[in-house]
Amino acid sequence: MGVVSTPKVVGRQVYGSLYECDNEVLKDVKRLEEIVKEAAKVGNMTLLDIKSWKIGEGVSVVAIVLESHITIHTWPEYNFATVDVYSCGAHTDPYKAFMYIVNELKAKRYTINEADRSSEF
Repeated sequence: MGVVSTPKVVGRQVYGSLYECDNEVLKDVKRLEEIVKEAAKVGNMTLLDIKSWKIGEGVSVVAIVLESHITIHTWPEYNFATVDVYSCGAHTDPYKAFMYIVNELKAKRYTINEADRSSEF
């Protein structure tokens, strides 16, 4: 039986597109910031900083977490958003954080992609 080794760098990324979201949430900078803050908690990540920008009706939110980042970009005119949760912490759960955001944006459908960005060197 082979030995299972832990990678030197853990990297897990969960990202996707959210469709038919709540239009009012997609426009609300403060609400989106709160959603990202809570997603960091749900995913067991340590929030370091959060920045947001209103771009037309849409919003971009970027959270830097100790373990990497969480981003949301919204297009309220299409009830659409993109979400990226990337973590380098073995103790974190980016999938849970992503799904929390999906639920809070009330997406009726979504795509989800996962990438293993770990490295043994």
